Amino acid sequence: MIGRLTGSVIERTPGALLLDVSGVGYEVEISLTTSAALAEVEGSVVIHTHLVVRDDAHLLYGFATLDEREMFRTLIRVNGVGPKMALGILSGLDAVSFARAVLGDDVKALTALPGVGKKTAERLIIEMRDKVEMLGASMSEAPGPVTTDISEDAESALIGLGYKTQEAARAIAQVEDPADDVETLIRQALKVLMTK
Repeated sequence: MIGRLTGSVIERTPGALLLDVSGVGYEVEISLTTSAALAEVEGSVVIHTHLVVRDDAHLLYGFATLDEREMFRTLIRVNGVGPKMALGILSGLDAVSFARAVLGDDVKALTALPGVGKKTAERLIIEMRDKVEMLGASMSEAPGPVTTDISEDAESALIGLGYKTQEAARAIAQVEDPADDVETLIRQALKVLMTK
């Protein structure tokens, strides 16, 4: 299995990279979270990968962090969740935010993700709870979550400004150091939205 690639980005789209590794171009499908993490990187990049072999294709999925790759691998073991849906989930929420949503029984945050309905969200919470808890120390060392009231108020404000529910939820989830007040969180989320 191909577990990691180091090379230069030749082409970049929000959901994929063409990575030149010693003259060989690897097409790698990535989440929006990984895309945002690699947007500022110049020169050589390191991508942690997962190879999916199908009858008609060999597909490489790439991740900026080991935590994200581990979360992807855990997600695709859930009944009804394939690689495309897992990538979609990790595009809407980074690994830490997803873990918080599962541990907090946050069905609303999960149903805001593309392709995730209420039943799928409930199944993810049930099947992923123990797995997320075991995923690790690095997640438990992450900063505390934004309180639900503040994030909900900020999301409502962004929707009022004309953003779609999924865009607003994704932007709030991608704020690196979330503020403790609604106004600052809205400004931080708007910066995330403006960079896309």
